[in-house]
Amino acid sequence: MNPFEIILTQPILNILIVFYHAFLVIHLPWALGFSIIAMTVTIRMILWPLTTAQLKSTQKMAALKPHLDRIKVEHGHDKVRHQQEVSKLYKEHNVNPLAGCLPVVLQLPVFFALYNVLLKIVQFNNNDALVAINQKIYPFLSAFKLDKIPDTHFLGFDLATKPNAWQHVGIIILLIPILTAVFQFIQSKMMTPAPSTAVVKKSKPEKDKAKEKDSMEDTMAQMQGQMIFLMPAMIAFFSFNFPVGLALYWNTFTIIGIIQQYKIAGAGSLNKFLPRKWQK
Repeated sequence: MNPFEIILTQPILNILIVFYHAFLVIHLPWALGFSIIAMTVTIRMILWPLTTAQLKSTQKMAALKPHLDRIKVEHGHDKVRHQQEVSKLYKEHNVNPLAGCLPVVLQLPVFFALYNVLLKIVQFNNNDALVAINQKIYPFLSAFKLDKIPDTHFLGFDLATKPNAWQHVGIIILLIPILTAVFQFIQSKMMTPAPSTAVVKKSKPEKDKAKEKDSMEDTMAQMQGQMIFLMPAMIAFFSFNFPVGLALYWNTFTIIGIIQQYKIAGAGSLNKFLPRKWQK
């Protein structure tokens, strides 16, 4: 067993199996589906502090954008002075621009481990798969070993079925990639800061340089705007071609992410579409 499986995949699998047995004991229907949800919530709660740090860092960077724009206009022609002023600004506001990246990097291995576990757990097709799963259960949890292949049905869907087989299972399964795209779009929209109304005054000698920088920023803004639509489309494509169980995990993860985003940093660009009492 490689280190990645020992450190991440095996613990996540054991958490899932514990939830599965707990739901079987209380005779909860669709135990495997609810186990995936419970496991996803647990992992999301473990990662909550890291994600919170990332969101707060992003929020601080967005608040500093007008000041960064001013520094670009005033000192953009002098790279050394520009860097000095930017560093000074970060120190004054106690901002680390790398703080928003580190949590994402740390979360990536967990995402891959979750994907690995869910792909195995929802695609039981023979007893060999059952044996392989049981071999990864910790000795002190040996009482939780599976004695039969779990029922993979959940709310009328088979967690092992892929939406791309809709011709055989019914068109309603296409709702899953559609909902996945909608949830991802909402989160992406919320993560995009609301446009700033601050105006930076430009001195006449620097107008041409400022226009060039504005053009570059406009290009970056356009790319960011495109990603708001491209990311949901990409996730929907994956959801269309992967088992429903993975979409269940992803949607649960995204919904909790939406709640955390709203709680920590507000609704971002989605704010203007919300009722006034919900705007934040």
